[in-house]
Amino acid sequence: MLRRLAHRHCHRHRHARTVALALAGLALVLTAGTTGAAAPAARHAGPAPRTAAATTVVPAAPGSAAALSGYAVQSTAKVADTPETVSSPGYPATGWYPTGPRSTVLAALLAAGVYPDPFRSTQQELIPAADFTVPWWYRSDFTVADTTARTHLDFSGVISAADVFVNGRRIATTSTVAGAYTRHEFDITALVRPGTNTVAFRIQPNNPRKHLTMGWLDWLQPPPDENMGIVRDVTVRRAGPVTVRDAHVVTALAMPSMASADLTVKARVRNDSDATVTTNLSAAVGGAAVATRVTLAPHETRAVVLSPAEHPALRLKSPRVWWPARMGRQPMYALDLTATVNGAPSDTAHQAFGIRDVRAPLNADGARQYVVNGRPLLLKGAGWSPDAFLRWDPTYVEDRLKYALDLGLNTLRLEGHIEPDEFFDLADRHGILTLPGWECCTKWEAEFNRYGSGERWTAADHSVARASMAAEAARLRHHPSVISFLIGSDAAPTEEIERGYLDALKAADWTAPVIPAAADTASPITGRSGMKMTGPYDWVPPGYWYDKREGGASGFNSETSAGPDIPTLDTLRRMMTPAELETLWKDPAAVQYHRSPSATFDTLELYDAALTARYGAPASLEDYVRKAQLAQYENVRAQFEAYSRNAKDPEAPSTGVIYWMFNSGWTSLHWQLVDRYLDQGGAYFGAKKANEPLHVQYGYDDHAVSVVNNRAAPATGLTARVTLSAPDGTQVYDRTVTGLSVAGGGASSTALTLPESVPGLPTTYLARLLLRDAAGREVSRNVYWLSTAADVLDRERADWYHTPTTSYADLRGLNSMARTAVAATASTRADASGTSTTTVTLRRAGTGGTPALLTDVHLVGARGEPVLPVRWTDNQVSLWPGESATLTATYRTADLRGAAPRLRISGWNTPTATVPAS
Repeated sequence: MLRRLAHRHCHRHRHARTVALALAGLALVLTAGTTGAAAPAARHAGPAPRTAAATTVVPAAPGSAAALSGYAVQSTAKVADTPETVSSPGYPATGWYPTGPRSTVLAALLAAGVYPDPFRSTQQELIPAADFTVPWWYRSDFTVADTTARTHLDFSGVISAADVFVNGRRIATTSTVAGAYTRHEFDITALVRPGTNTVAFRIQPNNPRKHLTMGWLDWLQPPPDENMGIVRDVTVRRAGPVTVRDAHVVTALAMPSMASADLTVKARVRNDSDATVTTNLSAAVGGAAVATRVTLAPHETRAVVLSPAEHPALRLKSPRVWWPARMGRQPMYALDLTATVNGAPSDTAHQAFGIRDVRAPLNADGARQYVVNGRPLLLKGAGWSPDAFLRWDPTYVEDRLKYALDLGLNTLRLEGHIEPDEFFDLADRHGILTLPGWECCTKWEAEFNRYGSGERWTAADHSVARASMAAEAARLRHHPSVISFLIGSDAAPTEEIERGYLDALKAADWTAPVIPAAADTASPITGRSGMKMTGPYDWVPPGYWYDKREGGASGFNSETSAGPDIPTLDTLRRMMTPAELETLWKDPAAVQYHRSPSATFDTLELYDAALTARYGAPASLEDYVRKAQLAQYENVRAQFEAYSRNAKDPEAPSTGVIYWMFNSGWTSLHWQLVDRYLDQGGAYFGAKKANEPLHVQYGYDDHAVSVVNNRAAPATGLTARVTLSAPDGTQVYDRTVTGLSVAGGGASSTALTLPESVPGLPTTYLARLLLRDAAGREVSRNVYWLSTAADVLDRERADWYHTPTTSYADLRGLNSMARTAVAATASTRADASGTSTTTVTLRRAGTGGTPALLTDVHLVGARGEPVLPVRWTDNQVSLWPGESATLTATYRTADLRGAAPRLRISGWNTPTATVPAS
């Protein structure tokens, strides 16, 4: 099992290519740290002018802090001056590249226009990897007006290691500052002078097989610089004689009543002076105010605990409890801690936190079952990817998180690439659960995954791993959205490594469950993982998901999908050249640069074979993309529907499913529900349909029509109707069931089961499922395209990434559907907050009985380009003659760029038309 699992990430193969891209002319350039991920890239004829990085002004007040606002960066190969000179104030840094407060080397060079857009075609191969085999300098200035307060330098996020200098003096070496996640604090008081001061990092090259940092596995073509740089804030802190560190609140919610919660305030106070000091430590938390006095010897550090036993005000009555989205509200509390000496503030600390109870026991089948605030829930999620160059853009991140909610997901898994603090702040705010953990197969698993590519650990690596765990535990423990930490991915750690992790977690007061691995394995101390990692990662038919074996809907599947997700035609034309697009639909065996660096996943052969066999050979690029959207819709929908239906099954229930993946860090052809530019295709709307609050669905395995209720309250008085028809609309079966009831909280109820055989049913047919509430309102519409010829799987030849299909469902009858017009009327209103809402009513127009299948609506701008991001109440709907559907789209008014909104209507058998939406 582990051999199959480990190969998921560790098989590396790079094909040689002939790069035929002209360097002359205009080049698309990505701008680091902007929302331009979904906007047209800027154009210019060459590198941007190089200017000095901004100087950071550090406040004088004790307890204040300022993150360095940016850096000037340059290769050490181009700097002949000594480190002492480079790191001294006044050094000119002529010809260096400016960048922001968090930036890899390559992100800085892309922002400066040094290279063409690496997200288009194979242009990333134009970037010489040799430039990143030497260290790079990061240099930043800050000013201090008053040096009476103590000054500390606080940072993490260095990839892979660094020598650190302040005002010409080295304060740390690469043996100390190593690992992407370790946190460091240095007292630089003796080096700081009034006026301008300089911090300089000499960053070492990264290699995720050699260092405990971050790597890209088989997700995307890895950046040539391997993300070397500084990707989290470097902060200058000021304090008096006493500093406050590690301030946090340990919460204990009374279960099952939730009538009270105990808050325990903890912190470390440190006397940085040469004299004995008494400090008053006061805390405001949860509406309570408590305080204590602490006397510290010179340079003494002491742990301070303010408990409910000694301070009854810390026992909250009727606490505001944090819930995942769709289950309740997401209130947050705040801790404000102040240390005073002789009546004057010496240091402060602030921490937001939430109150909730999360547990994850193993059920009777050995599967991990998450329970939040006493309520079991099916974790429905997807794998999260940051930007390929680790550029932080809060607007772009929040847009994607809102998409996750729009899809009805409740969880995101972060395998490595654990995002900055603001990501988890947003997850807290939106009620999205997160599963962070270490990544597989690189250095992180070198000691216990024998199929990985990482080098064995040294004693120093053990220290870095423990320090990494300690730092991440302290950073994440207060976020209610964080419901676990996975200390292994494809394999579980050895006892020595696990003990180091567990000791660090315990010391950090970690209270969420610790999971030994995402794979079905066990660790020596924690025991069974309760998760499975049986794939698939490449194409399987929709019916695959219903069989309770391998990746099918039982237990907790930590990462799985049917692999390729071909984006929309709009996105494809942005990311690939015309010649590449021609190859995309004509040559299934062609190596696709935008799929994966792994030889297992670098072509679309399995996917294209299924697409051709089931839907017919593509006749053009447009036809290929059209069929791909239909195929992705049905497959993603089936995956989530199968897991939802089986969540309450008495035998081997499903407890969690993580779609692999939610998004890609670049322009991709696989593993994504939403593409780089935030466009939405069949995969997106298939997931959205499957996860709607009250949902009617079809079972590919037993032909049962079920109702799944993802709402908290039960639903009664429901009516379900099922009609089967030929592609031309000729009805061959119709049945209605009334008086249906279904409990809440993810319960399901069977409405009816379709007969094994229906007279007059053609080989390819349509199934329309309609669900109405007690008032007769349509609450769910779900249309399937099915075949009397089944997809047949060869289970005996299944491997770690797919199960072969020996014969395919015949859906080619869809090609005979008559072209059917869809009429649309639309209007738009904009509010004062900068948000616009467009409402469109679609109606199956014209004569004839053929339905309009999978009608897609795209909001477009002046040149017909998609306006993104946008959130639709529904989309890709199918309409029979006489039927209509009203959809609404919500988006930022500014994203129209001054144009009047228009709607592009298209579909499987609907001619493309554009209508005004003003």
